[in-house]
Amino acid sequence: MSVKLIGKHEKDSRACRDALALPLNEMMAEDKSICYVDCDLTGCINTKQLLKNYPDRALEAGIAEGNAAGVAAGLAATGKKVFFHSFGSFSSRRCYDQIYMSAAYSGLTVHVLGSDAGVCAAFNGGTHMPLEDAAMYLSIPETTVLDPADYAQLASITRQLPGITKGVTYTRFVRKGIIKVYEDGSEFPIGKGVVLHESDHDAAAILTSGIMVDEALKAYEALQAEGISVRVIDLFTWKPLDEELVIKAARETGAIVTAENHNVTCGLGSVVANCLAKNAPTIQEFVGVQDRFGQVGPQDFLMDEYGLRSVNIVAAVKKAISRK
Repeated sequence: MSVKLIGKHEKDSRACRDALALPLNEMMAEDKSICYVDCDLTGCINTKQLLKNYPDRALEAGIAEGNAAGVAAGLAATGKKVFFHSFGSFSSRRCYDQIYMSAAYSGLTVHVLGSDAGVCAAFNGGTHMPLEDAAMYLSIPETTVLDPADYAQLASITRQLPGITKGVTYTRFVRKGIIKVYEDGSEFPIGKGVVLHESDHDAAAILTSGIMVDEALKAYEALQAEGISVRVIDLFTWKPLDEELVIKAARETGAIVTAENHNVTCGLGSVVANCLAKNAPTIQEFVGVQDRFGQVGPQDFLMDEYGLRSVNIVAAVKKAISRK
């Protein structure tokens, strides 16, 4: 793993979607077995170039996600490496049965992409807000579930996906504005967590992913200023989880806080809790959406409304430590 942390809390000038679209365009030029299926969102995701450059392998299925999932599975059955995109709410809820039966149950690999993860759907509102999308894919056997933090991490993941040949993969990500966490060129092996801060006297560990990585880094700084040392780990791979790293953090700190842009009843926190219950029972606090539906609003408002801020992580860390 080769990772360079920036962590200056500055917005990336690029649209995060290009970390998918641009590498995918290059990959399709190099590998004629790669295909792309979209659901009338190529303009939103900047993949129109694929329709133009590879008209025989980039397909527009229209607003028909169930059918698109079937097409993707059919292509996979012929030996193609298939990427299938829609908004996260639609590439999970709308076509779940088709992905489950036509792809996963049939032993076919389809790389499903869900954009506008969690509260990042913003003004598209509650109907388009996937707060349970990852949970649906976590429940399918042999899946890989990913929640990248920024442009560099999404680009690294995109390049690795064709190498996964067993099980369906699901990558949830942000389309537009994103905080730049990592330096371009950083490499993130799927299945391995990234330790961002660590010491021998950490009082707790923050395990996080996606847009919450930057919030966790802010929480780390605030806690350091108060003399509280914490470990920060980016668990961008929810499944398969880096259990060895999670168990190590739990045993060495004695307190875990998970932070996710997802419903806490069925996401990263649940995956971590399951791991710890079996291997190293540990005090745990959960930061994320607390069993609620989405709503319309700017992302900043939604992050405040649903408690997805560094102050919420700080409070959770202090509560976890007090329970030790």
